[in-house]
Amino acid sequence: MSLIYPSYIPSIANYIIFVQNKNIVFEMHDNYQKQTLRNRCYIYGANGQLGLHIPVHYSQLNRQKTSEIRIDNSTNWKSIHWKSIESAYRTSPFFEFYEDELKPLFSKKSDELTFFNLECISRINECLDFKLNYSMSKTFKKKYDGKDYRFLIETKNNNSIKTEAYIQVFENKHGYLQNLSILDLLFNLGPETLLYIKNHPAV
Repeated sequence: MSLIYPSYIPSIANYIIFVQNKNIVFEMHDNYQKQTLRNRCYIYGANGQLGLHIPVHYSQLNRQKTSEIRIDNSTNWKSIHWKSIESAYRTSPFFEFYEDELKPLFSKKSDELTFFNLECISRINECLDFKLNYSMSKTFKKKYDGKDYRFLIETKNNNSIKTEAYIQVFENKHGYLQNLSILDLLFNLGPETLLYIKNHPAV
């Protein structure tokens, strides 16, 4: 059993874990923390690494479980995120191939962060033609008996993961960027994405 957070449009490292490990368990009972990948991801824009951040309603005065966090829809953040994705990848080899499948995620209102993250993961799995077998945690355990990948929710930990190089759109400007959102891999490798993940060294 491998325990991991359902992050926003997960990183390549997360997908290596999804594909190479059976019986994924999503952590559902943690206390929400700011500045993590629970509500952000990183793509490769024209100026280098670009963070996409989902605004949420959160107060540090009272502890809240991540599963209880609601999205702040007072701004049109979905439109901004999709325009950023489109701008970053419209010249990539496979953006048009997956555009129609992914764009609907950013055209309807979403209220719950965890539900939206799971919806994104499900849609990406469809693009990959990959069936993810997962369950949800019942309680929070500080120490987990199986493989514990919850540390990857921290941006600094996720950024420390090295991924094998593949061709990226703006690589000639800013070099190869490690372990971005799975979208970067998908738009650049297309149908070869799943093979890349299966053959990648374990995280």
